[in-house]
Amino acid sequence: WNNSQSWCACHSRATEAVAEHTVAVLYCKLKCQLYAGLIKSVRACLPSSKLMVLVRPRGGDFVYSAEEVEIMLADIQACKELGADGVVLGCLTTDGRVDETKTGLLLQAAQQQGLDVTFHRALDMCRDLRAALDTLIRMAIPRVLTSGGQPTAVQGKDTIAGLVQQAAGRISVMAGGGVTAANAAELVTHTGVREIHSSAKRRLHSPTTYRPAHMTLCSPAPANDYHWNGTDQAAVSALLTALGDLGVGQQPPGATPNH
Repeated sequence: WNNSQSWCACHSRATEAVAEHTVAVLYCKLKCQLYAGLIKSVRACLPSSKLMVLVRPRGGDFVYSAEEVEIMLADIQACKELGADGVVLGCLTTDGRVDETKTGLLLQAAQQQGLDVTFHRALDMCRDLRAALDTLIRMAIPRVLTSGGQPTAVQGKDTIAGLVQQAAGRISVMAGGGVTAANAAELVTHTGVREIHSSAKRRLHSPTTYRPAHMTLCSPAPANDYHWNGTDQAAVSALLTALGDLGVGQQPPGATPNH
């Protein structure tokens, strides 16, 4: 998840190992519930603007497992139910090409829901941006977000301009990555793009006055492009075994179950 982390501690007397598929489904349900309020709030604030929601189950790379694709398919349906106009998605193969099979499944699901689609900056991680763009055009994806294979769109502006010419109106090339009021006009003029993406962000500061110097909830090793943190089935099983019959997570006699 971008810009946020969530934890869910589940206690159980399970005697069997937790199945990866079950974890994926539970994760999907929790994730949809967590973001439902945010999507509804944005929709209410911007009733006449097009709302595009990023569909991405984790940080790191864009090579997704079958379970992660299942999560994204459920997310696409949830986005429609919550009032989104479109979704932003994309899958790659391990050798840096557009994964037409998995991307196609997501695209089909979005189209069946009547949602607009943008292929995100996974394009910038492809080995050949021009070949990847041809693939997206062949798949009839309406739009692609790119920084031209560089960390920022300004750095990749020449490549973006080339992609716009290659697209020739068959797909909209949207420039994104470090776009600000200071460079947006020049970027549009140089590249010929008709759409831009900007986070338009600023740093916000917590109002809390008590800040324990010895404590932080931020990971000392945050996820990056090629490794990320995920629930480990073996670790969960080992934890349950270690707790044994100590009663952790069990309800006292007569208590109402927690959900």
